[in-house]
Amino acid sequence: MARSSDSPVTYLLRDPKSKKSTPITCAIRFDNQRINIGIGFKVLPNHWNISKQRVKNVVDATDKDNINGYLERLENAVQEIFSELRSNLIPLTKEIVKQRIDAYLNPVAEAEKPKTLVDFVHWYIDTCPTRLVRGSKARTGRFISPDTIRRYKTTLNGLEAFAKIYPRPLLLDNIDAAFYKAFTAWLTAKDYATNNVSKYIENVKGFMSAAVDEGFTTNMAYRKFANLREDAENIYLTEVELGRIYDLDLSKNSRLEKVRDLFIFAAWTGLRFSDFSTLQPEHIKADENGNQYVDLRQRKTGGRVQIPIVHEAVTQLLEKYNKCLPAGISNQRTNDYLKEICQLAEINERILKHVTKGGKAVVKTSDGWGKTSPGVEKWTLVTTHTARRSFATNMFKRGMPTLLIMKLTGHKKESEFLKYIKIDTAETLDLMRQYLGPRSLTKMV
Repeated sequence: MARSSDSPVTYLLRDPKSKKSTPITCAIRFDNQRINIGIGFKVLPNHWNISKQRVKNVVDATDKDNINGYLERLENAVQEIFSELRSNLIPLTKEIVKQRIDAYLNPVAEAEKPKTLVDFVHWYIDTCPTRLVRGSKARTGRFISPDTIRRYKTTLNGLEAFAKIYPRPLLLDNIDAAFYKAFTAWLTAKDYATNNVSKYIENVKGFMSAAVDEGFTTNMAYRKFANLREDAENIYLTEVELGRIYDLDLSKNSRLEKVRDLFIFAAWTGLRFSDFSTLQPEHIKADENGNQYVDLRQRKTGGRVQIPIVHEAVTQLLEKYNKCLPAGISNQRTNDYLKEICQLAEINERILKHVTKGGKAVVKTSDGWGKTSPGVEKWTLVTTHTARRSFATNMFKRGMPTLLIMKLTGHKKESEFLKYIKIDTAETLDLMRQYLGPRSLTKMV
């Protein structure tokens, strides 16, 4: 095949006078620039056609077809690279041209696509630190958080254990109704609570959705997987109970004192653990009248909240720590210390906590979960999230409008917010009486 006279590629011999085979060099010229590329082939100079820049068609040149075919393909590739760069208005520099030609000469082998759900989850978790949150509009544009990755790993551990006993391989194309029933039954048999089982299924659905988006499968059966959830019987602390906790003298126990102070701050601001445990002085601002407020973007959702600082306990804590609250410790250790604190504050009301575990309705006892129980003391159920739940419930009991509380907590959906309102039957009846009872009587004239 005749070479184009305007081709940017010229093939030269390194030593045209050699008596032995000498390397063929590719010289690429463009815009008064030149780069040389070694192509890995050698040829005897007397077998080389200088005008055609190809190996001669002689019997002794046994590999002429392979070499000439390679030279032809490389020349065409270089011309296509130049055409693409120019059409996209990309400047032809030595660095860019060499990078593109190197990519052609040394293509990176495409990684084998994961075929099983377990392999895909491993791959997905590995890419999570640079992967944006999917789904809710309120959370898009943020990278997946370490807390979410930890939950993914928990689900992965469950899938790996389940795969060992499931008779079919967990191929992405096999994640169907049969898998859903078997996996749900397996989780239930492990005595997991209904809501815990639901979290596993929710994550599996998310993984399968991502696998479809990545083009690894076209299996859409996961869309019919039901998430069976039940309302959690979580507790909140009343304003009186919060007062007892705040009034504890913990001056001789800095470990408990710092945790108590952070908890009380959260209970009167509605902040999550991830926010109140990392609060900085820059988050405390003041308006033109000197009124202080918390202004931050929530780590979990990325939503911005502004919370007036008006409760006396919050004001005192900011003064105590000069607007720099103690750094939080791990969530688990904080929960352990909170239980110790609440026990000291005698938060010992008996609570009946019902839940479905292993497919059976049970009640939490001091020794675990059983069918009958006098309940457990309230302090054993307190966690960091109890503060946020207490804030929402106490503000609701004060009569603050739901939408206003949601502005403070950062909730977008009322249905999600209402799960935070934890008032018992007696409190509900009291509130009803306040609304239904007679107001001030006006004398009729």
